[in-house]
Amino acid sequence: MIEMTLREIADIVGGTLHDVPDPEARVTGSVEFDSRAIGSGDLFLALPGERSDGHDFAAAAVASGAVAVLAARPVGVPAIVVTPDSDAARSRSVALTADSDGSGAAVLNALAALARASVEKLTATSGLTVVGVTGSSGKTSTKDLIAAVLAPLGSVVAPPGSFNNELGHPWTALRADENTRFLVLEMSARGPGHIAALARVAPPTIGVVLNVGTAHLGEFGSREAIAQTKGELVEALPATGVAILNADDPNVAAMAARTVAPVVTVGQSTGAGIRATDIHMDAQARAGFTLHAPQGSIAIQLAVHGEHQVGNALSAAAVALHCGADLETVAAALSGARAASARRMDVQTTADGITVVNDSYNANPDSVKAALKALVTMSKAEKTARRSWAVLGEMGELGPESVIEHDAIGRLAVRLDVDRLIVVGTGRPSRAMHQGAVMEGSWGEESILVPDIGAAIALLDEEVEAGDVVLVKASKSVGLWAVAEHLISAERASTRRGSTEAKQS
Repeated sequence: MIEMTLREIADIVGGTLHDVPDPEARVTGSVEFDSRAIGSGDLFLALPGERSDGHDFAAAAVASGAVAVLAARPVGVPAIVVTPDSDAARSRSVALTADSDGSGAAVLNALAALARASVEKLTATSGLTVVGVTGSSGKTSTKDLIAAVLAPLGSVVAPPGSFNNELGHPWTALRADENTRFLVLEMSARGPGHIAALARVAPPTIGVVLNVGTAHLGEFGSREAIAQTKGELVEALPATGVAILNADDPNVAAMAARTVAPVVTVGQSTGAGIRATDIHMDAQARAGFTLHAPQGSIAIQLAVHGEHQVGNALSAAAVALHCGADLETVAAALSGARAASARRMDVQTTADGITVVNDSYNANPDSVKAALKALVTMSKAEKTARRSWAVLGEMGELGPESVIEHDAIGRLAVRLDVDRLIVVGTGRPSRAMHQGAVMEGSWGEESILVPDIGAAIALLDEEVEAGDVVLVKASKSVGLWAVAEHLISAERASTRRGSTEAKQS
């Protein structure tokens, strides 16, 4: 963040200085909510949580170098104290959740106000460009691609992983300083008004909307409500900005009427302003295509996996071209971009020859469909077909449509000719996925329902073989990455080789 005195920060967030011997002491580092990450010159954010209260770690944070603590109550060390009824809390409320006494909301509102002040100053004095990305799926992958294509143009700040909520959004915005040229922010929502609130924290000048799917359908109630909320991003853009919209998704394309900013469309549709043609996939499900833009045409070869990455890459290219990159720079950056966020289409081959596709960070119907297609492409690409395994768990937050959507995924696995499907879990959605596969193809043992992660690991250890391709995917709450990490682990590989040698002898 930009350097500020404690007095300046208190004025911005509407807080009161407590136990502060020098109001002119300056915060020269970052804002951190984990006391273990505190360094000299930082500001510690004391957040109450379900398991622990950040206020209890305030003294330790100051001992580690924090200049002060942003807190909801005095903590016995230098602090800026905010309350739910402070001016900043009332006028700049952006917190999407709140604890029972409102203290957590007050601290988050203060963090948001601080981030807004920092971004506004950097935009005015340093020419900072803020890019916002939203959509039902693909936000994190696209955010990473945008960061990659903008890097040749200047310093980029982007969140790690999917740090895209009322805490991660302002925390990321405060990583930007006078040397930052681009701030790329992933914007998530659990209901109407959430993206508009995040846009007030760090007002974007470029807005990217990828798609409108069924992720969080249980919270929104309808696809129309999801589209309305995603469109809050383009509504927040100024006339001097630009909206980048997916021409292949009618719900997204319709958002052009909701913004005063110029619109650039991307996709495979013939009318798209930035378009992909001649799409082809290699043996690792990495797409190549020809990119067409007003600046000309150029061949692109992606290093990330899955055909769905074509649309993500087009959006990233549109951002970079708008910011002044040439086609050659865009092509080179996209060809070199790898998966930068953990557990998202992370493809690794183990020491004993098993290819593991770890896409276990999260899941919704659209992302699971894309991952299954990539799995089949990878397994069928070689002259000698490799066996494909899909280890799938529940997709959360689908509401009344949950059983239907899980059934459809099971049936799709059969239609795509996935060799083995392991469904993990005992809940109704998992049972529906397994039953959908069985009913679609009368598979018998090709689809297996197992109660937990341990059972899935045991089955794979017994049956998976060298050359097989294993996809692991579920919603974050399932924690299915334990399966992928077990398959990749050196200990497991050693055990597997020993078992194989024993069988051969």
